[in-house]
Amino acid sequence: MRFVADGLVAAAILTAGLALGAAVGETSIPVETVAKTVANRLWSAGYALDPIDEGIVWNYRIARALVAACCGASLALGGVVLQSLLRNALADPYILGISAGASSGAVAVAILGLGSGFVSLSLGAFAGALLAFGLVALLALGAGRGPAAIILAGIAGSQLFNALTSLIVTKSATADQARGIMFWLLGNLSGVRWPDVSLAVPVTLGGLLICLLHARALDAFAFGSRSAASLGVPVKRVYAVLIAACAFMTATMVSIVGSIGFVGLVIPHAARLIVGVRHGRLLPASALIGATFMIAADVLSRTVIPGQVLPIGVMTALVGAPAFALILIHRPVAR
Repeated sequence: MRFVADGLVAAAILTAGLALGAAVGETSIPVETVAKTVANRLWSAGYALDPIDEGIVWNYRIARALVAACCGASLALGGVVLQSLLRNALADPYILGISAGASSGAVAVAILGLGSGFVSLSLGAFAGALLAFGLVALLALGAGRGPAAIILAGIAGSQLFNALTSLIVTKSATADQARGIMFWLLGNLSGVRWPDVSLAVPVTLGGLLICLLHARALDAFAFGSRSAASLGVPVKRVYAVLIAACAFMTATMVSIVGSIGFVGLVIPHAARLIVGVRHGRLLPASALIGATFMIAADVLSRTVIPGQVLPIGVMTALVGAPAFALILIHRPVAR
């Protein structure tokens, strides 16, 4: 019964967040109109609505809110998994270079045309994400495997792939391409449409399912990989599956909206304060909080400055950095 109650509460929170994302913007639209638009489109309810309002809600805002929710959930899940596997409170897809590698892969496909049209933007981002994490892992192994080595290797990897992205843009992009890419790299939901939803939703739900199936294994990793192995956890297989899932979720979201920081770092810590450290509850809680946070950040990015839309990555950093500082003060990271 508690599982059902938690699920209903989560569904209500997510629905409210999506309704807020669809109603609030440059032009405010009543929530009732949002609900009637959904009813018309999904169940042919036949409500008489202003065609302009209905078009804005369905073709633009609902799709944007859904992708924002998927992006927040995926990055938060990646943060939970990486922090658990690496036993490092500072691990997340952004700091470990996965986001930077995905950006480089996507930019290489978009500007250099790598793959001759056979490689999609998402596949290029995924390849870049795996390459970046592989490089970080090799650097960390050479430096001694400790938490500090992993973080330092991640910083080095991030700087390398960010520099590679800048080099590609500077040398090969036209002026229009350069402007578009640089704005996209800061996080941009303005061009999101329903085809992006059809990609983001299955990837997020699939990633959540994979993570939940390994929740007990992640609990075991709290005591280290050796302890997990002694408890019967197939350590290498779990590492490979979960790292690949994190890389694929991150790469997919980067290919759609660009590189966004702080979500995978802050949200897992906030979720632990609310539901504890057991991954059976921590994973879905992090996904829900991450989804809600990204929807709220997107709404703020469209409304905080009248007539101007801020990059979503700027908004998550402006909100996430102070929030992370408060979390550190409330519960300092163990040495």
